[in-house]
Amino acid sequence: MDKINKELNTDPGKASILIVDDERANVVLLEKILASRGYKNVVGTQDPEQVVSLYLEHNSDLILLDINMPVLDGYEVMKQLKQQTEKPLPPILILTAQHTQSFRQRALDSGAIDYVTKPFDALELLSRVHNLLEVQMAHKYMRHQNKILEQKVQERTREIHETRLQIVRRLGRAAEYRDEETGLHIIRMSKIAVVIANAAGMDNTQCDLLLNAAPMHDIGKIGIPDKILLKPGKFEPEEWKIMQTHAQIGADILAGDNSALMLMAHVIALSHHEKWNGKGYPNALKGEAIPLMGRITALADVFDALTSIRPYKKAWSVEDAVKYISDESGQHFDPALVECMLGNMDEIVSIKDKYSEPDNN
Repeated sequence: MDKINKELNTDPGKASILIVDDERANVVLLEKILASRGYKNVVGTQDPEQVVSLYLEHNSDLILLDINMPVLDGYEVMKQLKQQTEKPLPPILILTAQHTQSFRQRALDSGAIDYVTKPFDALELLSRVHNLLEVQMAHKYMRHQNKILEQKVQERTREIHETRLQIVRRLGRAAEYRDEETGLHIIRMSKIAVVIANAAGMDNTQCDLLLNAAPMHDIGKIGIPDKILLKPGKFEPEEWKIMQTHAQIGADILAGDNSALMLMAHVIALSHHEKWNGKGYPNALKGEAIPLMGRITALADVFDALTSIRPYKKAWSVEDAVKYISDESGQHFDPALVECMLGNMDEIVSIKDKYSEPDNN
């Protein structure tokens, strides 16, 4: 915001004016006329090839431009300004000895705002300069206000995004604490999921959404009774049916928000226990009918679960986990995603080591 405010200058008397004329006497005369009215920020050049660089350097608010010049005439100068600068051009006042209507019309069609013929009256010229600068400064002020508004909108949007991410992370942590896991599991599995997604060709926007949505995959565990969720042994059939409901519970918790992040989180919560062969839950989806984000999260989640300590099991070695996943390719997991994962094991192991549980250090 401070940078934008520093860039603002809407005082016509402090405006930056660029004079372009191949005759030095004309440049000097114009400088004197402008100085008599208090314009101090004036730059003159006899070289039309320097106009673009001088304009960019001085951020000119007005250009006084001759038409008949060697190498580049005024029309070509205006063409270059349009082609080589992205920001809005300042008003251009043409000063020329040409009196015919065709020259005047061509100058206006080329981008000039006003036209004064030589020899000109100094007072008339100053009035035209003043009027053009008044309009230019008004436009400058409006652009400035738009920048401030855009920045405020961006800041507010960023705040909302960060708040949503904080809620998401805390929801994910809440689910992990229910079954005695630490928050490091959701960090590892979400980062591993992004490695797989990258290898599968997903763009940065989708990968960022996945990184922040995947931690909510098991939020539905909040709705599972402790006696089942924390049971150290094998589930009884009825207990297993209850445990499986956590996917639908999670999807229900995350439903109703149309943001891209929450929509993805909803899909992941509902589908990350589906299996490629159609024997998963809750909807027994098969193959590519399972949403891609669910397939990716399933793979990352299982790998991290296998290689992590749980109250009911020891951590598997990376080698044993890789063998299991390879054996389950085409059964539990999408074969193409398994290849993406196995082709990036160095990065995945690095994530596992970096975010390892404190007891494993």
